[in-house]
Amino acid sequence: MGGGGKTSLMFALGCHHGAGTVLTTTTRMDSRWTGDATVLLRPTPDQLAEALGKADPVLVWDRIDGDKAVGVGPSVPATWSPHADRVIVEADGSRGMPAKAPGPHEPVLPDGATTVVAVMGADSLDRVIEDRCHRPLRVAAVVGCSPYERLNPERAASLLLHPDGSRRGVGESQRFTVAITKVGLTNRTLVDHLVSELRDRSPTTGIVLIADMDQG
Repeated sequence: MGGGGKTSLMFALGCHHGAGTVLTTTTRMDSRWTGDATVLLRPTPDQLAEALGKADPVLVWDRIDGDKAVGVGPSVPATWSPHADRVIVEADGSRGMPAKAPGPHEPVLPDGATTVVAVMGADSLDRVIEDRCHRPLRVAAVVGCSPYERLNPERAASLLLHPDGSRRGVGESQRFTVAITKVGLTNRTLVDHLVSELRDRSPTTGIVLIADMDQG
């Protein structure tokens, strides 16, 4: 869940884990982007089990509507547990923005989720909230400033850890991890500041940094 980079991260995890992995969404995603996954629409248990025996991860959608793939209901991923080693779910959208605050209906976390990964792009840091955040008014309300102010590391940490921000819907028994994407030479100081803030405020939260290959 969270800002831009979720789909790329989902496919990267699918590629890493390979066979036995199901990828899906509980919202919508671009139907033209499938990575190296085998695509199935409303598979039967036998069809899913057969596909999971192959080397590639399996990408499951409910249906395709033009250039959008419609995902499955939040109760469906748990039914795949007898056949899959792991299920990775994209649980909301951000319209390509690197940071966001969830709407009233978001995130659509699947039933029985054990780990929630909040994604934020490093290219949102120290940028004007109105320009680089999805639902900027909600972001501003969560972090306590104007949408025309900047998302500095302190505010970004608040957004990621707030119960009306990236922790919305996350239960105490669920593991919560933050993934900061697009980390490069030009923003590393800001990212390090954000990491320090997160560790001070929530020492048990996992933090993963993902490099921006264009920056190095």
